[in-house]
Amino acid sequence: MWGLGAAFYLIGFYQRVAPAVITRELMSEFTLDAAALGNLAAFYYYSYVAMQIPAGLLADRWGPRRVLTAGATIAAAGTLLFALAPGYHAAGLGRLLIGGSVGVAFVAMLKLAGHWFAPTRFAMLSGLALACGVLGAVSAGVPLRLMVDAFGWRNVLSAAAAVTGLLAVGIWLAVRDDPAERGYASYAPTPPARHAPVLQSIGRTLAARNVWLVFLISGAVSGPALTFGGLWGVPFLSMHYGITTSQASMITSLLLVCWAVAGPFVGALSDRMRRRKPLYALGAVLATAGWCAALLLPDVPLPLLVVLLGFTGCASAAAMVGFAIAKESAPAELAGTAGGIANMGNMLGGMIMQPAVGWMLDRHWAGMLANGVRVYDFGAYRAGFTLMLAWLAAALLLLVFVRETHCRQAP
Repeated sequence: MWGLGAAFYLIGFYQRVAPAVITRELMSEFTLDAAALGNLAAFYYYSYVAMQIPAGLLADRWGPRRVLTAGATIAAAGTLLFALAPGYHAAGLGRLLIGGSVGVAFVAMLKLAGHWFAPTRFAMLSGLALACGVLGAVSAGVPLRLMVDAFGWRNVLSAAAAVTGLLAVGIWLAVRDDPAERGYASYAPTPPARHAPVLQSIGRTLAARNVWLVFLISGAVSGPALTFGGLWGVPFLSMHYGITTSQASMITSLLLVCWAVAGPFVGALSDRMRRRKPLYALGAVLATAGWCAALLLPDVPLPLLVVLLGFTGCASAAAMVGFAIAKESAPAELAGTAGGIANMGNMLGGMIMQPAVGWMLDRHWAGMLANGVRVYDFGAYRAGFTLMLAWLAAALLLLVFVRETHCRQAP
């Protein structure tokens, strides 16, 4: 049950970072500068973020099975549109459809976890969900680059659309919302006789201070990994260190792999300690230090940079603990809504930072071109990446106000 939802989340992460590997093709074919490319990539986040609260409400009311099936079907259509797009506007619409549809995956997975697994495994499962997603991101690194070189980016994405359509069929046939539908006992609390009005549900969820604090903090912690690993890391590394796109993709993939591998361990450790805030805060502090060293110092040797990015990826995995904090702080019957709000904040970092970094790159562009495509120097990238670090600094202040839940669900 959970695994098919995880497969859809994997596809969503693949779509999220794919533009990082085909920046050259997109900029050339659609005649884009950095700001326009950042905006095209961020179309995914615009609809993804907008869908998070509706996804949580739909998961609470309709159930994960229907939500996941509909999402996978629309994602297949959006991927095909992007693959066949004749111009920028059609490509942007395709990205919007992809982002909005895959935006239901993570929330539905959390909802399934609450029904099919014991509450003491929730933080670990949040980390495992990230691991599944990052596996998709890794497949959008070197493997995607090799396939694009061999078959062309349009053909590769058309094949991805077909795979996503097949997954929609599999989800409808196999997934069930609750163990009771298969004759097993459920871990979920007894649902209310009737659901409260939508705005009342959102209001009750946001009344928990931790929920909106997690909303703001998680975007800052996850945003740099999504921005660097999802779009600007590959061109930055290729320019500053003079390495190939494939080599740069391997390094950004390492960052995401470390993020994924650390997620389940951080979640399991939090479950075992029965504490959330210490690991959440420690990860945010270490991630801030790692990003500052990796992105602001101009003469970091490449091997040391790889180590720094791996360390920072591990520290950033603490963002997954935020989902457990949000779930445990909101009323039990609104777990899907709380998860949607937390994930909206999580994705807000990529949505805001990808185009913002691109805008800053254009402002600091020195006029260099390579094959008609703009090339940005280290100073331009440092100016862009500073925006991410400023948000991280603000998040460290907000962490002071997060309340410890001790792994106990609010009534």
